[in-house]
Amino acid sequence: MILIGVGSNIPGPQGATPRQNCHNALKLLEDSGVTISRRSRWYRSAPIPPSDQPWFINGVVAVEAASLEPEPLLELLHQIELEFGRRRSQPNAPRPLDLDILDFDGRITSPDANVVLPHPRMHQRAFVLMPLSEIAPEWRHPVIGDTVFDLIAALPDDQFIEPVP
Repeated sequence: MILIGVGSNIPGPQGATPRQNCHNALKLLEDSGVTISRRSRWYRSAPIPPSDQPWFINGVVAVEAASLEPEPLLELLHQIELEFGRRRSQPNAPRPLDLDILDFDGRITSPDANVVLPHPRMHQRAFVLMPLSEIAPEWRHPVIGDTVFDLIAALPDDQFIEPVP
């Protein structure tokens, strides 16, 4: 199973809201030949690390991309981010779109690989784990071995997240 995190916290092209950015990004992903097999609902979450920037809309999708390996998939995700105006100027900056490969069929790569798998901070983020638990409740972290629910239980109390109606 390939898992992708989706997020946005500032307007995108033509003034689209963060939620619209996320929805439109999934449409572009599908138009690029990637099949979305499962999709979480959207969540609203505070930025990490805490800052005064706008809150995020986040979700997680499970996709099928039989012809893609991690590097070409990451290139596709970066291309879609660029189409939404994403500029990688500084870490944790506000962004109209953030697409991350969270897990790619349980593969594990080294921290200096072009695509680090699984995503190195996913197990520390409520905005990843809560939506992930909806679409893959059986998922286990490929390195740590903990279930998604064990990881949620271990999160600090200072990460605010709520489903968006």
